[in-house]
Amino acid sequence: MSLVSVSNQTVALAGIAQACSLVRELATTGNADLDAMSASITSVLKIDSDSVIDVYAGINGIRHGLEQLDKQLTNRVVANPEQARYAAQLVHLQKQLSQNHQMMNQIQIGITKAQAQSEHFGVMHENVLANLADVYHSTISTMQPRIMINGDPQHLSNPIIVNKIRSLLLAGIRASLLWRQCGGSRWHLLFHRKKLQDEAKRLLATV
Repeated sequence: MSLVSVSNQTVALAGIAQACSLVRELATTGNADLDAMSASITSVLKIDSDSVIDVYAGINGIRHGLEQLDKQLTNRVVANPEQARYAAQLVHLQKQLSQNHQMMNQIQIGITKAQAQSEHFGVMHENVLANLADVYHSTISTMQPRIMINGDPQHLSNPIIVNKIRSLLLAGIRASLLWRQCGGSRWHLLFHRKKLQDEAKRLLATV
């Protein structure tokens, strides 16, 4: 079954927007929406899913991202440059990653371990987050350009917050992979902006 549809592309883009928004919130305030964070981190662990929306366990899991996406697509001026930078870099890094099979295998091994941990402890347990953060740090973080997170130094020096941020960046990579699998590209985003925004609004109306 083909994944290429405006609805799937919108969900994948919302996944990227959600991960980047939560990273920015954690870096600047130390806090972020727990339900949205849980849904994003769960998406990393769902390697096999029946549908794109199932990766986020339904529309509710991606609501925060759809709201962010709608906001970004409404204005020609970038609503949040920092967040947009994270998103662009994640998509770029995922493209590089797709050509590095050894690194992809390394990530899959780490995620499989995190899946087993999450079944025992729960998705948001510090052991699961520490493991996913380590997967990101030892793989994606070694590629160029590295994503430099701006925020409050107090939060960015807190290991618990850093683990959440790295886990969410991994979720952003997962969403970027979905975006490509669903036929998404930079040109697609430029030429189908209105369709994507209309679909984001339609999906939000079902929540």
